[in-house]
Parts: sequence; structure tokens; C-alpha cells
Amino acid sequence: MNRINAVKILMQHVPKDALVISVNGYISREVFSSFDRAGNFYMLGSMGMGLPIALGLAYAIKKRKIVVLDGDGNLLMNMGSLSTVARLHPRNLVHIVLDNEAYESTGGQPSSSRYVDLKKVAEVCGYEFAARAETVAELEKYSRKIFLARGPIFLLVKIREVASPSGRINIKPEEIVRRFKKNTTGWLNERI
Repeated sequence: MNRINAVKILMQHVPKDALVISVNGYISREVFSSFDRAGNFYMLGSMGMGLPIALGLAYAIKKRKIVVLDGDGNLLMNMGSLSTVARLHPRNLVHIVLDNEAYESTGGQPSSSRYVDLKKVAEVCGYEFAARAETVAELEKYSRKIFLARGPIFLLVKIREVASPSGRINIKPEEIVRRFKKNTTGWLNERI
């Protein structure tokens, strides 16, 4: 399975009112090119911060699903955030890691995810459900379930094929923030 197809399958199942955090690099590019919407926050830097941003949103906006499309390199950069999942235990968090065992968008350097069972780490950190998808059929099966279940949910998606990356995100960071903030304002006001 390649990352572009995985992103397409996942995004087709994301609830319309869910907020999606996609991490820097090719993951954000692919979400933008196929499923751009105001409820998506595209990280254009800050490697390793996708899960912490999603955790903050999940804590503040409990009535909406918060989805983070993470990469193995991003998660490995900030594994300490998994302990915060254990502490906060957000019921509305869906954490998806697209694992190609590489830092692909910076040149394809190998990550250490082939030596660390990220699914087991998620289980130890108290995720209510943790699974691994290696085929399109498995990803389809889990995609129909994970957005309906109580979280925190963890899905590790193994990416084995390289696909040509999507084009760059052509909206400015300020616009990404403005429209995302506009999409969350009413929900945040309920909490405050």
C-alpha cells in the first residue's frame, strides 16, 4: 500500500465535523491535494508536534472527533506525547500513524520504527484500541470502525510502496490558521 492511497481511504471515512491535524511533509501535501477542507490543519513544520496539537484540541473540544494523521518519524521525534495520551485519555482522539520506516520528505533516511513496535507502545500508553493495517483490505476494515469508537484510538498503517509526492500546499500558513480557527470557534466557546 502506498501513502497516497492510504490517505484517500482514511479521509473518505473521516466524519464531516471531525478536525484533522496532518503532520508536516508529504502527509499534509496529500491530505491537501485530495481532501482540502476548513477542518484540516496542515502542519508546515514543527516536526513531532502533530499529536500534542491534537491532544490540546481533543481536551478543549470534547464533542468532535480529533484525528491526527501522523508519520513514524514525527511520532518518534516526540514519543513523550504518548504518555500524555495515557494521562488525559481523550475519548475523541483518533491517532493514525503512516509508517514507511523513513523520513521520506527529507531524503528517505531510515527511521527507527522498524525496531520499535509502535502499536505495542500505544497499548501500553492506554489507547482503548490499537491495531496495525498492512493491506488495503485491513485499512478499509479499520477505517469503517475507528471513527465510530471511543478513544483514544491508535492505528498503525504500514506503507510499503513509494508514490510520487503530491504538490505543495498553496495556501499561506496564516490562511490555514484563519479558516481552521473559524471552523473551531463555536466549539471552543462552548468549553470556555
